[in-house]
Amino acid sequence: MLKQILSKLPRKSSKLDSEESTRSNSSRSLDSPRANGRSHRTHSSGGSVSKRASSSAVFPASMVSGIEPLVPFKDVPSAEKLNLFVSKLSLCCVTFDFTDPGKNIADKDVKRKTLVELVDFVACGSMKFSEPAILAMCRMCAINLFRVFPPNYRANGGGGENDDDEPMFDPAWPHMQLVYELLLKFISSLSLDAKVAKKYIDHSFISRLLELFDSEDPRERDCLKAILHRIYGKFMVHRPYIRKSINNIFYQFVFETEKHNGIAELLEIFGSVICGFALPLKEEHKMFLWRVLIPLHKPKSIGVYFQQLSYCVTQFIDKEPKLATIVMRGLLKYWPATNSQKEVMFLGEVEEILEVINMVEFQRIMVPLFWRIGCCINSLHFQVAERALFLWNNDHIVNLIAHNRQVILPIIFPSLDRNVQSHWNPAVINLTHNIRKMFLEMDEKLFISCHNHYKEEEAVLSLAAEKRKDAWKQLEHAASLRPVIGNTAVLVS
Repeated sequence: MLKQILSKLPRKSSKLDSEESTRSNSSRSLDSPRANGRSHRTHSSGGSVSKRASSSAVFPASMVSGIEPLVPFKDVPSAEKLNLFVSKLSLCCVTFDFTDPGKNIADKDVKRKTLVELVDFVACGSMKFSEPAILAMCRMCAINLFRVFPPNYRANGGGGENDDDEPMFDPAWPHMQLVYELLLKFISSLSLDAKVAKKYIDHSFISRLLELFDSEDPRERDCLKAILHRIYGKFMVHRPYIRKSINNIFYQFVFETEKHNGIAELLEIFGSVICGFALPLKEEHKMFLWRVLIPLHKPKSIGVYFQQLSYCVTQFIDKEPKLATIVMRGLLKYWPATNSQKEVMFLGEVEEILEVINMVEFQRIMVPLFWRIGCCINSLHFQVAERALFLWNNDHIVNLIAHNRQVILPIIFPSLDRNVQSHWNPAVINLTHNIRKMFLEMDEKLFISCHNHYKEEEAVLSLAAEKRKDAWKQLEHAASLRPVIGNTAVLVS
């Protein structure tokens, strides 16, 4: 009986033995991070064994300097708290199979409570984190978070034709959420020395984090977004690598797969990054605009991340107004002439750009831009036509047009007149009448001149159409007079 009681007491071991035990157990967890059913004993719910005893049967002997990992932080002296911190992190390296809710219930609860303890300890920021503590934290996060998504998991990613499909959530999310919260507080903590931590939060660690952005769970992507943003702010040495790695994800998305779940979150991170760019902008940043942000308008799934993309583009133009010409030419290059939903979004972005553009840059792109707007005004899709006509509700855009009416009205007038004559939608016709009236009040002489010129062009086109029709009639008549010989084709009228 005495032997049984003594066997349940915490075993005190030397520091060297405990570290070797931690490393061996961590390596076993790394080799099989999600397959714990084979390596740990299952406990029956009706057993009378205490929680600590049941936990010791599942969790590895991860004591550091003789400290039992289940001891609360308040019960150890300050000098031993970091050792207990490392010990608890080693305990959390044990992973469970969450696909079976009834399996290892008590042990999962022990791990959850331990993670909550760790979050509270890091949030207090009572002491500076040592190098072993940083290493233990990175190892624990790697074991619990880093994983490869199965092919069927990411098959429908990217927000394409399967937007209505339910996203797939990881059943281990309740524990993963605590790990993400712990990592965020750890990186944000003033007790973390970036010069020491950069050896462990390195390029490999960041690459694995970026791979997780393809998760279908929006909650996980939000956590990753916050963590990566903190890493970018704290570790200046890693900033070029982070930008380059995100660029590679964008390149692969645009030019290869068009499937990725985290484009919106990555663009949101870049939105705040662009705000911090120093002036004048580096050539690297301008190339990012032209080679990454502009081609991101091409994929069909742009609706998923359009708001974040438009914000990034606008930030560039706010930083350097001369870039407005480059952006507008890029939009015209990728203009979705056969996709009405994308056309409406493009017209919205055009309005945002025109609100911040200066007169000089506007004059450089107004001819091709208003030729495209004229095509949109004549669109048979009433939402496209309405969105194009709504540009005249913006006072700044009307002011730009008024100062350049001698160039713009001759381009836009034929589209306005065709809408009045033949568009099927009453709302579009009413908007077109209002814009015609606006131009008439703006410059009556120019309006009449454009009207007369348009009528002359219509007459010329009508005459050419009549001549073409007469020519075809003569050909048909000549063909009908020729005798049918052999296999000669016969014109049937």
